[in-house]
Amino acid sequence: MGVAETQGATLTTVADVTCPVCGCTCDDLKLTLDGDRVVSTERACGLAEPWFRDQSAARPAIAELDGHSALLKDALDRAAEILAGADAPLVYGLSRSSTPGQRAAVLLADHLGAVVDTTASICHGPSIMAVQKVGESTCTLGEIRNRADLVIFWGCNPAVTHPRHAERYSVFATGRWTPQGRADRKVIMVGDQRYVRNWRLDADGALPDQFISIHPKRDFEVLTALRSLLAGKPLANAERMSETLGVSVDVLADLAQQMKSCRCGIVFFGLGLTETKLDAITETSGQGHLNVENLLKLVAELNAFTRFHARRMRIQGDVTGADSVMCWQTGYPFSVSMSRGYPRYNPGEFSANEVLERGEADVCLLVGTETVSFFSPAARQHLESIPTIVLDYPATVTERLPTVKFTTAVYGLHAPGTIYRMDEVPIGLRPGLKTAYPTDETILRELLTRIAPRAVRASDFD
Repeated sequence: MGVAETQGATLTTVADVTCPVCGCTCDDLKLTLDGDRVVSTERACGLAEPWFRDQSAARPAIAELDGHSALLKDALDRAAEILAGADAPLVYGLSRSSTPGQRAAVLLADHLGAVVDTTASICHGPSIMAVQKVGESTCTLGEIRNRADLVIFWGCNPAVTHPRHAERYSVFATGRWTPQGRADRKVIMVGDQRYVRNWRLDADGALPDQFISIHPKRDFEVLTALRSLLAGKPLANAERMSETLGVSVDVLADLAQQMKSCRCGIVFFGLGLTETKLDAITETSGQGHLNVENLLKLVAELNAFTRFHARRMRIQGDVTGADSVMCWQTGYPFSVSMSRGYPRYNPGEFSANEVLERGEADVCLLVGTETVSFFSPAARQHLESIPTIVLDYPATVTERLPTVKFTTAVYGLHAPGTIYRMDEVPIGLRPGLKTAYPTDETILRELLTRIAPRAVRASDFD
């Protein structure tokens, strides 16, 4: 982090701050601090600016029992007692954490014999399953900035989910082979006809060069048509197919030609394609992984003609890091059960929402609660009926009072750590503020010390 500069009696500025709010993890923010509070920000988007202010301004108790302030020791003892007595614990979240906290959560789940799941299961879980099956031709965001002259956003609205994505990486950013930025790129948005024309590239309302609207839930068929056109196979009964897909076959033929003839192309795809529970604009049909498989096959086939890539638009700040830590600790990215003493992977069976829907968990440890509201009504109802232990940031408001709650330090603001950008690039976090709040790693390690003291070794956390 840049050196703080004095600004009068109490104000200081801290440069090169990394923002953990979304998957872009922009690392060029500047914060103005008044003591231990953020009073203003520079280069922060509409998501980041209020988030930094709120996290530094909130002052909840470090620990709470049944909604009342408590001593940290008493809260730790109570939480450890609940977890140790559980038959089927669930550990969920991890995407608002950092590598140290994620490692500690997986280790605790291992010793509890718990199911451990990340927010990917209700977000880009189908994408991960598709990648596991057919592979992925992908790249870093830096490569897109430097090379891409065709940028396609499919099933996503970056102005809402990633406000600075266009500015820093995909549309307006200048690079070695894109020195004029926007003028060097063709930008296309593809998606559900009910919404796509309302989508924008950034918070200023920038528009793509072309909107391609398709009928709801026709992504698979549109991608199949593009693959056929790419292979030089004409589409039979073009008029009827256009009616079925909601887009003219001529438009698809032109898109296929643009894909083949570009110098370097990228498809950024979002939850409108994966059709998962976090997608507020479509109903889940359960075929999202098939949509993504078809897209990844199309991208692989395009590499016979040119350089082409696909990239997931990850929403939560460190959900990519949660995937990575889960993989190197268990061998699997999400939805893992440790109940038999070894990792077992089965999305759906071991996904948090479904575990709760079936009433299989008797305790839930939430490391971040930002996606609990996206659980199904049945899952939330069961969650409210069992003991819950919550670790979350100062400004977070939970839907119901947890049995035990710990307020933890904010990685990147109060505590160091590592966060993974949406393209799997790790970025170090260096804090700018001091706080009395412990990190989630500290809380999780203390819980493990109480539950299985012999299991805690320094090497587990190095």
